[in-house]
Amino acid sequence: MMANDTIFLDVPSKPDYISLIRLTTSGIAHNMRFSIDDIEDVKVCVAEACVNVLNLNNVDKISIAYEVREDRLVIKVKDVIENISSELDRSEEGELGLLIIKSLMDEVIFTKEGIEMTKYIE
Repeated sequence: MMANDTIFLDVPSKPDYISLIRLTTSGIAHNMRFSIDDIEDVKVCVAEACVNVLNLNNVDKISIAYEVREDRLVIKVKDVIENISSELDRSEEGELGLLIIKSLMDEVIFTKEGIEMTKYIE
């Protein structure tokens, strides 16, 4: 895998596809020579971002862009909601998911599109 590649993944907005997303994420991170622990962290964060979309946003698909750089992996997940209303059924679960992402990734930015998560290669 070469630096400066971007990989796009669109899957139907269904829980069944989270494992496919985790597997794809794992493959990309593995090819970039991330450590086992970092690969696990990145998989957890991508899954949490996707669960956020599934639980909190009524969209037909989950859209992910993986930006492969020489020193880092930037993952953009569309439609992730940062400000979770406490009136929603799964608001605590959603907030916990965002806390997990912020603690495991090196950089987390929320954009109008969704979330941008960066993990640097040690």
